[in-house]
Amino acid sequence: MAEIVQHRLEDRVPELEQLERVGLFTNKEVRSMIKRATTLEYKLHRYIINKEDFIAYVQYEINVLELIKKRREHICYQFKREEIEYPIIRRINIVFRRATTKWKNDIQLWLSHIAFCKKWATKSELSKVFSAILAIHPDKPALWIMAAKTELEDRNSSESARHLFLRALRFHPEDSKVYQEYFRMELLHAEKLRKQKEELEKAEMDLGEYEFSPEILSGKLAEVVYRDATAKIQGPGFIISLLKIAAIFDFTKELQDIILEDLQTKYTEDSLTWDFMAKRELEAPGAGEELQSAKGRASDTTRREERCCQVYEEGLKSLNTEPMWTCYVAFCVERQKRKTNVQELKEKREERLLGVLQRAHDAMQLKEDYYKKWLQVLLSSGDAEGAASVAMAATQRNSNSVAIWCVSLQTLMQVESGDIGSLFQEALTHINPKESLPLWQLQVQWSVLNQQPEETEALFKRGLFSAVAAVAMEMKESYLDWSYTTGGYKKVRKTFISLHESRPFSKAFFTTMIQIEKEQATPKMSNLRDYYERALREFVTADDDLWLEYIKEEMGPLGQPENCSKIHWRAMKLLEGESVERFTSKYTLLQTGHV
Repeated sequence: MAEIVQHRLEDRVPELEQLERVGLFTNKEVRSMIKRATTLEYKLHRYIINKEDFIAYVQYEINVLELIKKRREHICYQFKREEIEYPIIRRINIVFRRATTKWKNDIQLWLSHIAFCKKWATKSELSKVFSAILAIHPDKPALWIMAAKTELEDRNSSESARHLFLRALRFHPEDSKVYQEYFRMELLHAEKLRKQKEELEKAEMDLGEYEFSPEILSGKLAEVVYRDATAKIQGPGFIISLLKIAAIFDFTKELQDIILEDLQTKYTEDSLTWDFMAKRELEAPGAGEELQSAKGRASDTTRREERCCQVYEEGLKSLNTEPMWTCYVAFCVERQKRKTNVQELKEKREERLLGVLQRAHDAMQLKEDYYKKWLQVLLSSGDAEGAASVAMAATQRNSNSVAIWCVSLQTLMQVESGDIGSLFQEALTHINPKESLPLWQLQVQWSVLNQQPEETEALFKRGLFSAVAAVAMEMKESYLDWSYTTGGYKKVRKTFISLHESRPFSKAFFTTMIQIEKEQATPKMSNLRDYYERALREFVTADDDLWLEYIKEEMGPLGQPENCSKIHWRAMKLLEGESVERFTSKYTLLQTGHV
């Protein structure tokens, strides 16, 4: 091993001599580099090697390259690159190859090598790296796409990129992303050829020796890719993605027409098609003179949105489904959210949204998510009666939805409409008890604000007997807080005593009572011990913080420090798993005064 390391260190001598000779590094710095390189080389040639050692070696060498680059800029010296940087780059590539050979499945390691090759312009090495990684990981489409893009963008080779995409499609014949990028590549290739031809024509050069096929220049190769892709991958979403790519290029009108025709012919029964066709109307050109004023621009926007709505209406005639209505409503919501200083446009958008929401509801095709938006718009416009009506209709249409009941009840509470108490009871009969916690919480909030204390207490007591543990625990915590707020310490203490044997419990139930006790003018340590003991009875094996807080309490002015050792002994005996280690470390910090 020593001979190999010595040989590698001797290989560095010419570049180190050059670094010192040209003034990029001092003699002291060179000696330091040799020392550091020796350490790193020995780590790479141990019997058992670690990936981290390879990464550290590469990072050190890259840092040296970066430093050399800065020193060159500082002293304005740009010579001797073959003698200085190239050996370092070659050495880094060798180490990367050793690492990726050893850890073939570490994609991040491969990507780091690729990133290094791109940054330091080692294009020949880049192709080798991609060949190696694709041979090992042909099942990852993203790597094929990255390799093809590199050939196109960094090496300016459309032929190599095309070859890689074709190979990728052998492994992934139905991968939409591969087809999308292949389609884009062919259009980029055609655009590049068009620009070359244009420049040659401007220079009035003879085009005889250059071959510019009219078919390739017009994007026929991309059309071939499109035909092949759509034969294997069905669905309007994929076709629309290709159409959007084609729309980026200004020479693809014919190709766009072909794609658009296919979309309208094959997928008229899909809401995505109608949604796309409707939104295209927003991009239609407007009248130039009219767009000079704010009112003119608003008028033009209104006409565009009306044309969009006409397309949606046409779609609904043949496709009266929830996805179709959802697209229509989503469009209206998006337009209504847009800011405008023109009041007429704002009112028009709101009116349109409310009308579409009502029609979708009447057609029984309105998604649950949009009822909340509907109520928000009505409330913001001051239509309390309309909001109450929609809230009631929403609960009837979606009687099993906790979210709908909550938002509807909040609306009815806000507009003070309906018998809220009865509606809460009705809601609880319709929804799954396991999902009822938000309703109980909302009902408690409403009752505290609107009902007599006796009625609120009765509500708490009903919640305490819920078969759902989460509801019962939440009601206990809320009952304690409410008791303390309305009746003070005596009432909360009475409430706690009435509940402290009734499971299930949450930690907050006990910690709330502990905090209340400590807030009193003369807190009783006997009560605090009782709360802690009861809490530990429930959470004895896992809650190390609870044990620690108990110890702190005994160490405080009210406690007896001699009890701490007993509590510590019990904790060490009863805690399980990682809780023991956490408790031990925190207890040590507490003893040393760091907690």
